[in-house]
Amino acid sequence: MSDFQDKARLAEMAMRAVFPQTPLQRNIHLSDRFGADIWLKREDLSPVRSYKLRGAFNAMRKLPDQKLFVCASAGNHAQGVAFMCMHMGVRGVIFMPVTTPQQKIQKTRMFGGGHVEIHLVGDYFDVTLAEAQKWCEREGGYFLSPFDDADVIEGQASVAVEIADQLGQAPDIILLPVGGGGMSSGVSTYFGKDARAIFVEPTGGACLKAALAAGHPVTLPHVDTFVDGAAVGRIGKKTFELLQNVPLSDVIVLNEDRICATMIEMLNVEGIVLEPAGALSVEALGDVQTEIRGKTVVCVTSGGNFDFERLPEVKERALRYSGVKKYLILRLPQRPGALRDFLEILGPDDDIARFEYLKKSARNFGSVLIGIETKHSDSFVRLFAHLDEAGFSYRDITNDDTLAQFLI
Repeated sequence: MSDFQDKARLAEMAMRAVFPQTPLQRNIHLSDRFGADIWLKREDLSPVRSYKLRGAFNAMRKLPDQKLFVCASAGNHAQGVAFMCMHMGVRGVIFMPVTTPQQKIQKTRMFGGGHVEIHLVGDYFDVTLAEAQKWCEREGGYFLSPFDDADVIEGQASVAVEIADQLGQAPDIILLPVGGGGMSSGVSTYFGKDARAIFVEPTGGACLKAALAAGHPVTLPHVDTFVDGAAVGRIGKKTFELLQNVPLSDVIVLNEDRICATMIEMLNVEGIVLEPAGALSVEALGDVQTEIRGKTVVCVTSGGNFDFERLPEVKERALRYSGVKKYLILRLPQRPGALRDFLEILGPDDDIARFEYLKKSARNFGSVLIGIETKHSDSFVRLFAHLDEAGFSYRDITNDDTLAQFLI
Protein backbone atom coordinates (compact mmCIF):
# COMPACT_ATOMS: atom_id res chain seq x y z
CA MET A 1 0.00 0.00 0.00
CA SER A 2 1.36 3.44 -0.97
CA ASP A 3 1.99 6.33 1.39
CA PHE A 4 -0.96 8.18 -0.17
CA GLN A 5 -3.26 5.22 0.44
CA ASP A 6 -2.10 4.99 4.06
CA LYS A 7 -2.85 8.68 4.61
CA ALA A 8 -6.27 8.38 3.00
CA ARG A 9 -7.12 5.41 5.22
CA LEU A 10 -6.02 7.29 8.35
CA ALA A 11 -8.18 10.24 7.29
CA GLU A 12 -11.18 7.97 6.75
CA MET A 13 -10.74 6.38 10.18
CA ALA A 14 -10.55 9.80 11.87
CA MET A 15 -13.75 10.93 10.13
CA ARG A 16 -15.79 8.32 11.94
CA ALA A 17 -15.60 10.43 15.08
CA VAL A 18 -17.55 13.17 13.26
CA PHE A 19 -19.79 11.54 10.64
CA PRO A 20 -20.61 8.04 9.32
CA GLN A 21 -19.75 6.49 5.96
CA THR A 22 -22.01 7.40 3.06
CA PRO A 23 -23.93 4.47 1.54
CA LEU A 24 -22.79 2.50 -1.51
CA GLN A 25 -26.03 1.34 -3.11
CA ARG A 26 -26.57 -1.02 -6.03
CA ASN A 27 -29.00 0.57 -8.47
CA ILE A 28 -31.29 -1.99 -10.10
CA HIS A 29 -32.76 0.47 -12.62
CA LEU A 30 -29.38 1.49 -14.03
CA SER A 31 -27.90 -2.01 -13.79
CA ASP A 32 -30.74 -3.44 -15.88
CA ARG A 33 -30.57 -0.64 -18.43
CA PHE A 34 -26.84 -0.90 -19.07
CA GLY A 35 -26.28 -4.61 -18.44
CA ALA A 36 -23.72 -3.92 -15.71
CA ASP A 37 -23.42 -4.09 -11.94
CA ILE A 38 -23.88 -0.40 -11.19
CA TRP A 39 -23.46 1.13 -7.75
CA LEU A 40 -24.01 4.69 -6.57
CA LYS A 41 -21.65 6.14 -3.97
CA ARG A 42 -24.14 8.46 -2.29
CA GLU A 43 -22.08 11.50 -1.32
CA ASP A 44 -25.35 13.40 -1.57
CA LEU A 45 -26.24 11.74 1.76
CA SER A 46 -23.31 13.11 3.78
CA PRO A 47 -24.20 15.52 6.64
CA VAL A 48 -23.65 18.46 4.26
CA ARG A 49 -25.03 16.61 1.22
CA SER A 50 -21.70 16.49 -0.62
CA TYR A 51 -18.23 14.94 -0.35
CA LYS A 52 -16.65 18.32 0.42
CA LEU A 53 -16.89 17.73 4.16
CA ARG A 54 -14.16 15.11 3.83
CA GLY A 55 -11.46 17.45 2.55
CA ALA A 56 -12.39 20.23 4.96
CA PHE A 57 -12.30 17.78 7.87
CA ASN A 58 -8.92 16.35 6.97
CA ALA A 59 -7.23 19.70 6.42
CA MET A 60 -8.70 21.39 9.49
CA ARG A 61 -8.03 18.49 11.87
CA LYS A 62 -4.32 18.88 11.12
CA LEU A 63 -4.40 22.51 12.31
CA PRO A 64 -5.77 22.23 15.86
CA ASP A 65 -4.30 25.57 16.94
CA GLN A 66 -5.68 27.59 14.01
CA LYS A 67 -8.55 29.89 15.04
CA LEU A 68 -9.49 31.44 11.68
CA PHE A 69 -10.17 29.63 8.43
CA VAL A 70 -10.92 31.40 5.13
CA CYS A 71 -12.30 29.75 2.00
CA ALA A 72 -13.90 30.42 -1.36
CA SER A 73 -16.65 28.13 -2.58
CA ALA A 74 -19.59 27.82 -4.95
CA GLY A 75 -21.44 26.21 -2.05
CA ASN A 76 -20.43 22.68 -1.14
CA HIS A 77 -16.91 23.37 0.16
CA ALA A 78 -18.40 26.29 2.09
CA GLN A 79 -20.80 23.97 3.86
CA GLY A 80 -18.03 21.53 4.72
CA VAL A 81 -15.86 24.29 6.19
CA ALA A 82 -18.83 25.77 8.06
CA PHE A 83 -19.70 22.35 9.52
CA MET A 84 -16.15 21.91 10.76
CA CYS A 85 -15.94 25.47 12.14
CA MET A 86 -18.97 24.72 14.29
CA HIS A 87 -17.56 21.33 15.28
CA MET A 88 -14.15 22.73 16.21
CA GLY A 89 -15.46 25.99 17.68
CA VAL A 90 -13.34 28.20 15.40
CA ARG A 91 -14.12 31.21 13.19
CA GLY A 92 -14.71 30.88 9.46
CA VAL A 93 -14.91 33.57 6.78
CA ILE A 94 -16.48 32.19 3.64
CA PHE A 95 -16.53 33.84 0.21
CA MET A 96 -19.19 32.68 -2.26
CA PRO A 97 -20.13 33.85 -5.78
CA VAL A 98 -23.11 36.18 -5.99
CA THR A 99 -24.70 33.59 -8.30
CA THR A 100 -24.64 30.84 -5.63
CA PRO A 101 -28.12 29.29 -5.15
CA GLN A 102 -29.83 30.58 -2.02
CA GLN A 103 -30.27 27.05 -0.74
CA LYS A 104 -26.48 26.63 -0.47
CA ILE A 105 -26.02 30.03 1.19
CA GLN A 106 -28.70 29.31 3.77
CA LYS A 107 -27.34 25.84 4.52
CA THR A 108 -23.82 27.27 4.98
CA ARG A 109 -25.17 29.72 7.56
CA MET A 110 -27.06 26.90 9.28
CA PHE A 111 -24.06 24.56 9.50
CA GLY A 112 -21.73 27.30 10.73
CA GLY A 113 -24.10 28.91 13.19
CA GLY A 114 -22.46 31.88 14.83
CA HIS A 115 -18.98 30.71 13.84
CA VAL A 116 -19.01 31.85 10.18
CA GLU A 117 -19.55 35.00 8.19
CA ILE A 118 -20.36 34.95 4.48
CA HIS A 119 -19.18 37.38 1.81
CA LEU A 120 -20.90 37.25 -1.61
CA VAL A 121 -18.37 38.42 -4.20
CA GLY A 122 -18.08 37.99 -7.99
CA ASP A 123 -20.23 36.31 -10.61
CA TYR A 124 -17.75 33.48 -11.21
CA PHE A 125 -15.85 31.25 -8.80
CA ASP A 126 -12.41 32.34 -9.98
CA VAL A 127 -13.22 35.98 -9.11
CA THR A 128 -14.49 34.86 -5.71
CA LEU A 129 -11.33 32.83 -5.14
CA ALA A 130 -9.06 35.80 -5.88
CA GLU A 131 -11.00 38.05 -3.50
CA ALA A 132 -10.91 35.46 -0.72
CA GLN A 133 -7.14 35.09 -1.05
CA LYS A 134 -6.65 38.87 -0.96
CA TRP A 135 -8.77 39.13 2.19
CA CYS A 136 -6.82 36.32 3.84
CA GLU A 137 -3.48 37.97 3.07
CA ARG A 138 -4.74 41.26 4.49
CA GLU A 139 -6.56 40.01 7.59
CA GLY A 140 -4.69 36.81 8.41
CA GLY A 141 -6.04 33.30 8.90
CA TYR A 142 -5.51 30.02 7.05
CA PHE A 143 -6.78 29.86 3.49
CA LEU A 144 -8.33 26.48 2.81
CA SER A 145 -8.53 25.74 -0.91
CA PRO A 146 -11.62 23.83 -2.09
CA PHE A 147 -9.44 21.44 -4.09
CA ASP A 148 -5.83 22.54 -4.61
CA ASP A 149 -4.51 21.41 -1.24
CA ALA A 150 -2.69 18.16 -0.45
CA ASP A 151 -4.68 17.55 2.75
CA VAL A 152 -7.97 18.28 1.00
CA ILE A 153 -7.12 15.84 -1.81
CA GLU A 154 -6.14 13.26 0.78
CA GLY A 155 -9.45 13.76 2.58
CA GLN A 156 -11.48 13.43 -0.61
CA ALA A 157 -9.66 10.15 -1.33
CA SER A 158 -11.53 8.69 1.65
CA VAL A 159 -14.40 8.21 -0.83
CA ALA A 160 -12.26 5.50 -2.46
CA VAL A 161 -11.38 3.96 0.91
CA GLU A 162 -15.06 3.51 1.71
CA ILE A 163 -15.92 2.16 -1.75
CA ALA A 164 -13.20 -0.49 -1.50
CA ASP A 165 -14.36 -1.52 1.98
CA GLN A 166 -18.07 -1.54 1.13
CA LEU A 167 -17.67 -3.32 -2.20
CA GLY A 168 -15.01 -5.68 -0.87
CA GLN A 169 -12.75 -4.84 -3.81
CA ALA A 170 -11.95 -2.07 -6.27
CA PRO A 171 -14.61 -1.59 -8.97
CA ASP A 172 -13.76 -2.28 -12.59
CA ILE A 173 -14.71 1.28 -13.55
CA ILE A 174 -15.45 4.38 -11.50
CA LEU A 175 -17.05 7.52 -12.92
CA LEU A 176 -15.92 10.73 -11.25
CA PRO A 177 -17.30 14.26 -11.68
CA VAL A 178 -14.61 16.93 -12.06
CA GLY A 179 -14.64 20.51 -10.83
CA GLY A 180 -11.25 21.65 -9.61
CA GLY A 181 -10.09 18.05 -9.41
CA GLY A 182 -9.82 17.44 -5.64
CA MET A 183 -12.03 14.38 -5.38
CA SER A 184 -11.31 13.01 -8.84
CA SER A 185 -7.54 13.21 -8.36
CA GLY A 186 -7.70 11.74 -4.85
CA VAL A 187 -9.96 8.81 -5.73
CA SER A 188 -8.18 7.93 -8.98
CA THR A 189 -4.78 8.11 -7.27
CA TYR A 190 -5.97 5.86 -4.45
CA PHE A 191 -7.25 3.15 -6.82
CA GLY A 192 -4.39 3.52 -9.29
CA LYS A 193 -4.44 0.70 -11.85
CA ASP A 194 -6.91 -1.34 -9.80
CA ALA A 195 -9.84 0.60 -11.26
CA ARG A 196 -10.26 2.49 -14.50
CA ALA A 197 -11.35 6.06 -13.80
CA ILE A 198 -13.64 7.94 -16.18
CA PHE A 199 -13.72 11.71 -15.59
CA VAL A 200 -16.86 13.72 -16.32
CA GLU A 201 -17.13 17.48 -16.83
CA PRO A 202 -19.87 19.90 -17.95
CA THR A 203 -19.40 21.64 -21.29
CA GLY A 204 -19.26 25.02 -19.57
CA GLY A 205 -16.49 23.99 -17.15
CA ALA A 206 -14.30 21.46 -18.96
CA CYS A 207 -11.06 22.62 -17.34
CA LEU A 208 -9.48 19.14 -17.08
CA LYS A 209 -9.91 18.44 -20.78
CA ALA A 210 -8.48 21.86 -21.63
CA ALA A 211 -5.48 21.29 -19.36
CA LEU A 212 -4.78 17.84 -20.79
CA ALA A 213 -4.94 19.20 -24.33
CA ALA A 214 -2.51 22.02 -23.45
CA GLY A 215 -0.24 19.95 -21.21
CA HIS A 216 -0.73 22.34 -18.29
CA PRO A 217 -3.58 24.09 -16.43
CA VAL A 218 -5.25 26.79 -18.52
CA THR A 219 -7.97 29.31 -17.74
CA LEU A 220 -11.19 28.80 -19.68
CA PRO A 221 -12.35 31.92 -21.53
CA HIS A 222 -15.93 31.41 -20.32
CA VAL A 223 -17.58 29.35 -17.58
CA ASP A 224 -21.25 28.35 -17.50
CA THR A 225 -22.31 28.45 -13.84
CA PHE A 226 -25.37 26.20 -14.25
CA VAL A 227 -23.46 23.15 -12.97
CA ASP A 228 -22.26 25.25 -10.04
CA GLY A 229 -20.57 22.36 -8.22
CA ALA A 230 -18.25 21.80 -11.20
CA ALA A 231 -18.13 25.29 -12.73
CA VAL A 232 -14.39 25.86 -12.33
CA GLY A 233 -12.45 27.82 -14.94
CA ARG A 234 -9.00 26.43 -14.13
CA ILE A 235 -8.05 23.08 -12.68
CA GLY A 236 -5.79 23.12 -9.62
CA LYS A 237 -2.03 22.90 -9.92
CA LYS A 238 -1.72 20.09 -7.37
CA THR A 239 -4.71 18.20 -8.73
CA PHE A 240 -3.41 18.39 -12.29
CA GLU A 241 -0.08 16.95 -11.18
CA LEU A 242 -2.04 13.83 -10.23
CA LEU A 243 -4.23 13.88 -13.35
CA GLN A 244 -1.77 14.94 -16.05
CA ASN A 245 -1.39 11.41 -17.47
CA VAL A 246 -5.13 10.80 -17.87
CA PRO A 247 -5.92 9.87 -21.50
CA LEU A 248 -8.13 12.45 -23.21
CA SER A 249 -10.38 9.55 -24.21
CA ASP A 250 -11.18 8.98 -20.52
CA VAL A 251 -12.64 12.48 -20.13
CA ILE A 252 -16.32 12.90 -20.99
CA VAL A 253 -17.83 16.35 -21.50
CA LEU A 254 -21.60 16.62 -21.11
CA ASN A 255 -24.07 19.23 -22.31
CA GLU A 256 -25.80 21.03 -19.43
CA ASP A 257 -29.30 20.32 -20.79
CA ARG A 258 -28.48 16.63 -20.97
CA ILE A 259 -27.51 16.61 -17.28
CA CYS A 260 -30.95 18.05 -16.50
CA ALA A 261 -32.62 15.02 -18.04
CA THR A 262 -30.76 12.75 -15.61
CA MET A 263 -31.66 14.95 -12.63
CA ILE A 264 -35.35 14.66 -13.52
CA GLU A 265 -35.12 10.91 -14.13
CA MET A 266 -33.33 10.23 -10.84
CA LEU A 267 -35.90 12.31 -8.98
CA ASN A 268 -38.94 10.73 -10.65
CA VAL A 269 -37.73 7.12 -10.87
CA GLU A 270 -35.48 6.74 -7.83
CA GLY A 271 -36.57 9.59 -5.54
CA ILE A 272 -32.94 10.78 -5.44
CA VAL A 273 -32.33 14.53 -5.35
CA LEU A 274 -29.10 15.42 -7.16
CA GLU A 275 -27.62 18.80 -7.92
CA PRO A 276 -26.31 19.23 -11.50
CA ALA A 277 -22.74 18.22 -10.59
CA GLY A 278 -24.08 15.23 -8.68
CA ALA A 279 -25.77 13.89 -11.81
CA LEU A 280 -22.67 14.05 -14.04
CA SER A 281 -21.39 10.54 -13.36
CA VAL A 282 -24.81 8.91 -13.85
CA GLU A 283 -25.50 10.65 -17.15
CA ALA A 284 -22.06 9.66 -18.46
CA LEU A 285 -23.02 5.97 -18.30
CA GLY A 286 -24.64 6.39 -21.70
CA ASP A 287 -21.30 7.35 -23.23
CA VAL A 288 -19.52 4.21 -22.03
CA GLN A 289 -22.32 1.66 -22.20
CA THR A 290 -20.43 -0.72 -24.49
CA GLU A 291 -17.35 -0.59 -22.23
CA ILE A 292 -19.16 -1.19 -18.93
CA ARG A 293 -21.36 -4.11 -19.98
CA GLY A 294 -20.90 -7.00 -17.55
CA LYS A 295 -18.59 -5.00 -15.28
CA THR A 296 -18.77 -3.59 -11.78
CA VAL A 297 -19.20 0.17 -12.03
CA VAL A 298 -19.39 2.88 -9.38
CA CYS A 299 -20.85 6.33 -10.03
CA VAL A 300 -20.00 8.96 -7.43
CA THR A 301 -23.11 11.11 -6.93
CA SER A 302 -21.11 13.98 -5.55
CA GLY A 303 -23.82 16.24 -4.18
CA GLY A 304 -27.51 16.81 -3.56
CA ASN A 305 -27.63 20.50 -2.66
CA PHE A 306 -30.37 21.42 -5.08
CA ASP A 307 -32.55 24.51 -4.76
CA PHE A 308 -36.04 23.42 -5.82
CA GLU A 309 -36.74 26.92 -7.08
CA ARG A 310 -34.52 25.85 -9.99
CA LEU A 311 -36.73 22.83 -10.79
CA PRO A 312 -38.82 24.56 -13.50
CA GLU A 313 -35.61 25.54 -15.34
CA VAL A 314 -34.20 22.02 -14.97
CA LYS A 315 -37.42 20.47 -16.29
CA GLU A 316 -37.53 22.92 -19.20
CA ARG A 317 -33.93 22.16 -20.20
CA ALA A 318 -34.53 18.42 -19.87
CA LEU A 319 -37.60 18.53 -22.14
CA ARG A 320 -35.75 20.53 -24.76
CA TYR A 321 -32.77 18.17 -24.70
CA SER A 322 -34.93 15.06 -25.00
CA GLY A 323 -36.64 16.58 -28.04
CA VAL A 324 -40.20 16.62 -26.71
CA LYS A 325 -40.40 20.40 -26.41
CA LYS A 326 -39.54 22.93 -29.08
CA TYR A 327 -39.90 26.65 -29.63
CA LEU A 328 -40.78 28.09 -33.01
CA ILE A 329 -41.12 31.56 -34.47
CA LEU A 330 -44.13 31.23 -36.74
CA ARG A 331 -45.13 33.78 -39.38
CA LEU A 332 -48.90 33.77 -39.13
CA PRO A 333 -51.04 35.37 -41.85
CA GLN A 334 -53.20 38.19 -40.44
CA ARG A 335 -56.49 36.84 -41.75
CA PRO A 336 -59.51 35.20 -40.16
CA GLY A 337 -59.03 31.47 -39.69
CA ALA A 338 -55.21 31.47 -39.91
CA LEU A 339 -54.78 30.45 -36.28
CA ARG A 340 -57.43 27.74 -36.67
CA ASP A 341 -55.58 26.38 -39.69
CA PHE A 342 -52.43 26.08 -37.61
CA LEU A 343 -54.19 24.44 -34.65
CA GLU A 344 -55.74 21.81 -36.93
CA ILE A 345 -52.23 20.70 -37.95
CA LEU A 346 -51.30 19.79 -34.37
CA GLY A 347 -51.49 16.11 -33.43
CA PRO A 348 -53.44 14.63 -30.51
CA ASP A 349 -50.35 14.58 -28.27
CA ASP A 350 -49.14 18.08 -29.17
CA ASP A 351 -49.71 20.68 -26.48
CA ILE A 352 -49.18 24.44 -26.81
CA ALA A 353 -47.07 25.41 -23.80
CA ARG A 354 -46.54 29.03 -24.87
CA PHE A 355 -48.14 31.36 -27.39
CA GLU A 356 -47.04 34.96 -27.70
CA TYR A 357 -47.41 37.51 -30.49
CA LEU A 358 -44.09 39.28 -30.98
CA LYS A 359 -44.88 42.03 -33.51
CA LYS A 360 -46.19 42.44 -37.00
CA SER A 361 -43.33 42.09 -39.45
CA ALA A 362 -45.55 43.25 -42.31
CA ARG A 363 -49.13 44.35 -42.77
CA ASN A 364 -50.33 40.90 -43.71
CA PHE A 365 -48.21 38.77 -41.36
CA GLY A 366 -47.42 38.61 -37.65
CA SER A 367 -44.65 36.79 -35.83
CA VAL A 368 -45.63 34.39 -33.07
CA LEU A 369 -43.39 32.72 -30.47
CA ILE A 370 -44.89 29.32 -29.86
CA GLY A 371 -43.76 26.55 -27.51
CA ILE A 372 -44.98 23.04 -28.27
CA GLU A 373 -44.65 20.05 -25.95
CA THR A 374 -45.42 16.52 -27.06
CA LYS A 375 -45.05 12.95 -25.80
CA HIS A 376 -42.62 11.66 -28.41
CA SER A 377 -39.88 13.54 -30.24
CA ASP A 378 -40.92 11.87 -33.52
CA SER A 379 -44.11 13.92 -33.41
CA PHE A 380 -42.16 16.97 -34.55
CA VAL A 381 -41.14 15.23 -37.77
CA ARG A 382 -44.83 14.86 -38.62
CA LEU A 383 -45.65 18.39 -37.43
CA PHE A 384 -42.92 20.05 -39.50
CA ALA A 385 -43.91 18.06 -42.58
CA HIS A 386 -47.53 19.24 -42.27
CA LEU A 387 -46.44 22.85 -41.67
CA ASP A 388 -44.32 22.73 -44.83
CA GLU A 389 -47.17 21.17 -46.79
CA ALA A 390 -49.57 23.89 -45.61
CA GLY A 391 -47.12 26.63 -46.60
CA PHE A 392 -46.45 28.01 -43.11
CA SER A 393 -43.19 29.91 -42.63
CA TYR A 394 -41.49 29.03 -39.35
CA ARG A 395 -38.10 28.78 -37.64
CA ASP A 396 -37.07 26.31 -34.95
CA ILE A 397 -35.16 28.34 -32.31
CA THR A 398 -34.98 25.64 -29.63
CA ASN A 399 -31.21 25.31 -29.86
CA ASP A 400 -30.44 28.89 -30.85
CA ASP A 401 -28.83 30.09 -27.62
CA THR A 402 -28.82 33.76 -28.59
CA LEU A 403 -32.50 33.96 -29.50
CA ALA A 404 -33.48 31.66 -26.63
CA GLN A 405 -31.87 34.01 -24.08
CA PHE A 406 -34.03 36.89 -25.26
CA LEU A 407 -37.29 35.15 -26.12
CA ILE A 408 -37.69 31.98 -24.05
